[in-house]
Amino acid sequence: MHTITAAEHTGQDEPRVNKIDFENIWQWLGKGWGDIQSAPGYSLTYGAGIVLISGLITLLLVVGHLTFLVPFLIAGFFLVAPLLAIGLYQMSAHLERGESLKTCQALEAFKRNQGQLGIATAFLVMIMQLWILATVFLFIMLFNHPFPTWERFIPVVFLSGEHTLILVSITVVGAFFAACAFCISAITVPMLIDRPINALTAMRTSVRAVVVNWIPMLLWATLIVFIVGVGLVTFYIGLFIAVPLVGHATWHAYRDLVPRD
Repeated sequence: MHTITAAEHTGQDEPRVNKIDFENIWQWLGKGWGDIQSAPGYSLTYGAGIVLISGLITLLLVVGHLTFLVPFLIAGFFLVAPLLAIGLYQMSAHLERGESLKTCQALEAFKRNQGQLGIATAFLVMIMQLWILATVFLFIMLFNHPFPTWERFIPVVFLSGEHTLILVSITVVGAFFAACAFCISAITVPMLIDRPINALTAMRTSVRAVVVNWIPMLLWATLIVFIVGVGLVTFYIGLFIAVPLVGHATWHAYRDLVPRD
């Protein structure tokens, strides 16, 4: 890996960024799987908690006849996933240092830099809100038929095959906001719990890491979508493995992309 200094890109004294290649991506997944094997009880329990919470939220939506919100819930999951995995980053950090996980707590990681984590969370929530507003605007502009009932919203809009332009437009806009979210959060949360820096510096560093390594990071983003997507389409059961794997791997991605001084 070749180190790209911050000065080459910003002229400021910010964390350096490494140049990586495709081999590093597979190493992250391998190390992530190794962390699961090193602490299966902790990692898989964390994954099981995500499965239960996701299932409960979906069940509440179904019972409340709000199933039309499920696609937004799934998209939102991808946006907030970097924050949901904070405990997994903490586990990987402990394992990296050879420390016992008995004292490892997600709350401990959050308290270490909670103000700046709150700012990063606000940025992700803002992106999600902008995405929802853009989606609603597109739907209002392009849907020329009587508005379907909430119970028939998904079958009429997404499954009927009669609204291809709406689906393509929503997909393109969603991909844009997803790319923005990935750029600012690819390594931001692990960095904030590992270093005493502010959220804006962490997000700028994350963006630089993605821009400098945009081809391998595109593969990494695709793999994240695929792995988590498999977990979602299996009625969340696959998240039992998917979330711990991606969470641990993301910690190792951060450690490779932003070297220690």
